[in-house]
Amino acid sequence: MNTDIMLDDKNILTMKLLHYFITEKNYNPIILQGVENEIWLENLNEDCKVVRIVSNYIHNDEQFSFDVFKTKRIIRKIKKKTFSLHMNVMSIFLDMGDNVTSEINEDPKLMAIKIKDEGDIADNDFIKKLFPDLGEKMEYNENGFELFAKITSDINRHNREDAEKIENVFKNKGSYITYFLIALNIIFYLVPNILGGYNGIITDFCIHGPSIRAGQYYRLITGIFLHASILHLFFNCYALYVIGSQIENFLGRVKYSIIYFFSGLIGALFSMAFGHGVASIGASGAIFGLMGALLYFGYYYRVYLGNVVKTQILPLILLNLGLGFMLPGIDNFAHIGGLIGGTMITMALGVRDKSSTFERVNGWIIATIFTLFAFYIAFVYTA
Repeated sequence: MNTDIMLDDKNILTMKLLHYFITEKNYNPIILQGVENEIWLENLNEDCKVVRIVSNYIHNDEQFSFDVFKTKRIIRKIKKKTFSLHMNVMSIFLDMGDNVTSEINEDPKLMAIKIKDEGDIADNDFIKKLFPDLGEKMEYNENGFELFAKITSDINRHNREDAEKIENVFKNKGSYITYFLIALNIIFYLVPNILGGYNGIITDFCIHGPSIRAGQYYRLITGIFLHASILHLFFNCYALYVIGSQIENFLGRVKYSIIYFFSGLIGALFSMAFGHGVASIGASGAIFGLMGALLYFGYYYRVYLGNVVKTQILPLILLNLGLGFMLPGIDNFAHIGGLIGGTMITMALGVRDKSSTFERVNGWIIATIFTLFAFYIAFVYTA
């Protein structure tokens, strides 16, 4: 008897819709407590970020109005959790009675679709605009139990593949580049101090605008490996260990290396442009770039990171920027430049399995324009 219920027309239609949205459009189910007879699916990379498949019988206007109220309340929570300012939602009602006479699409962001069979799909304007291939993809050669088995198998396989991708992103792959960069910072500090003449090293290799404009361009890189004191070195190396190891694991060693040196370069250019000729040293510009990369990565994986972006990453960035403005002797312009540079170059490099080609191309365009702007203000405008 349970099998007969499972294979009735409404449930088969539900399975076909799930198969399409999960395997073709990469939507993921949302776990919601207390919500019955409806399935919520989410894909933050689609124009329609949430799709609801509602099998509950909606028999009159009052019940429909309550459904809209409940949906808006849940969407507010999802928007808050995912840092989404706008969220288009499509509710697909599979069992809406003829007694519902109110306008079901008063809110353009809450699209309500009434479907009784597959023939209704081709006639709906919202579906034709957002999911034009839905009707075609719901055509199967299998029927009955064979169809149920195929859909179940495809969804399970897709979920396994997704789980493997997520596991590969977050698993520990080693932090070799991070350890190498920490070692370089330590060597650049300890060896000259042991041999003597560290002050001369700082004088000759620090970030100093007039010297760099005079042709000593190597200072743009060497300056990010020098530190003013053992405490300065310790804090930067610790931050590099905590943040750098995460970025190296999440994005890979090549992207991580590019982000580090690009952020350090942009930070140095900002220091030149706004530092009024004062010398600057330290890896903090590059480290702020890694914070920007972590923020960008966290935005794409916010569903899996939960509230980490809001409760840890953003407060860490804001706290350090605030301290930079309040405490003397801190080159906060290098921090700001590194933060912006790190975010932009991460957008250009892309986040695996998340960033589209369009987003990466835009990232390279923006990063290139911003780099030219940084060189201009450092070498021409403030010269």
